[in-house]
Amino acid sequence: MSVSRQFAIVTGASTGIGLELAKCCASNGFDLLIAADEPEIETAAAEIRGLGAVVESLQADLATIEGVDQLYEAATRIGRPVDALLANAGRGLGRAFLDQEFKQIRRVIDTNVTGTVYLIHRVGNDMRRRDSGRILITGSIAGFTPGSFQAAYNGTKAFLDSFSFALREELRDTKLTVTCLMPGATETEFFARADMMDTKVGTSKKDDAADVAKVGFDAMMRGDGDVVTGIKNKIQSAVANVTPAAMLARRHRGMAEPGSAKK
Repeated sequence: MSVSRQFAIVTGASTGIGLELAKCCASNGFDLLIAADEPEIETAAAEIRGLGAVVESLQADLATIEGVDQLYEAATRIGRPVDALLANAGRGLGRAFLDQEFKQIRRVIDTNVTGTVYLIHRVGNDMRRRDSGRILITGSIAGFTPGSFQAAYNGTKAFLDSFSFALREELRDTKLTVTCLMPGATETEFFARADMMDTKVGTSKKDDAADVAKVGFDAMMRGDGDVVTGIKNKIQSAVANVTPAAMLARRHRGMAEPGSAKK
């Protein structure tokens, strides 16, 4: 890897927002270690190398402690300080909570929360020792709303949104920055993978992943605390802050209940 460039880790980088975040890094002076739990991460690496970056890739299950350790050890072998950690790996799950298999629920929580927090703890401690680094956490405006028919997923995003603000405050007197990217519904494979293509939100027009990633990357580079992408999402998040939770949950039902795409 070129020592004249910075070094970033991007998780969940095989598709969607993660892939686009990795492209932003590559186009702005970063070499990369990218990771995902699927073989498509190799295809993504080849694409990103075309932007002039040196890219290492790793297929690992970041829902597990062992998978996160694999990623951290891969970064250690590269032997360069991590200038930016873009913790983007995430998993969705639609349908009613009691109709879901618990192993699927657990996987959402382990991917979105446990694996993310563990990776940030490992890399963040290295950054703090150097007193230098940027952390971008992909949260969501879903974290503002009780997610009927996405209960576990929205709960994990509420955690990440809150966690990012708390961590940023703890690091306020250091040279580390923590930024929370909070997109709305984005055109990725998320909704198909979450079995939500028979819902209103699954079939509606969504934001472009490249646009979302650029907004998040730029916010990270500025050191901003958080960014909500898109004017519609900004309005939605502002309204959520003053709307009773029960009303938000009922409204979310209309977007995420199976069969709502046909209503």
